[in-house]
Amino acid sequence: MSLGGGETAALRALAHPVRLQIMSLLTGAEMTAAEVARELGLTHANASYHLRNLLSGGLIVVAGEEKIRGGVAKRYRYDVHSEPRAPWSDEQRRAELATLAHELIRRSADARFVEGAGLFADGDFWVEPDVWLSIRDRISEAVDDLHRAARPPRTPGTVRTSTTVGMFQLREEAAE
Repeated sequence: MSLGGGETAALRALAHPVRLQIMSLLTGAEMTAAEVARELGLTHANASYHLRNLLSGGLIVVAGEEKIRGGVAKRYRYDVHSEPRAPWSDEQRRAELATLAHELIRRSADARFVEGAGLFADGDFWVEPDVWLSIRDRISEAVDDLHRAARPPRTPGTVRTSTTVGMFQLREEAAE
């Protein structure tokens, strides 16, 4: 399948784990390239490069500009509801899920498993379509709540968390 320019740019933008980290940072705060660089331990040039990729893929937006030492710095943000993403093919979604799986592995290295504080779930379930849609919508609302509640990194009174959700229908296997 041939991809349109915007879809290709968005998929390419998601293909790097640092870009997922940047999108997570930009959920809770508008940040400049210099701020992203400091937070993630990147060079300013590297942070700028990744921000340009995310911007060209339509995954982040410019939230404003400010004058800094005689120059102008753009402030970027990620808004999960502003993604101008066209429906992706199955292949594109699989690539996105693979990237998220790698990011989950990276984040788990920093995990602090406090008894009763986490949630781990996995399953291959057979449910009625209306039950599936209802549960999917409730989980989607909970993820939206997390995005709205996100604060800038290291805000006093906050805890750093990791949330990765992937829910999708599976193909039915042919009866033997």
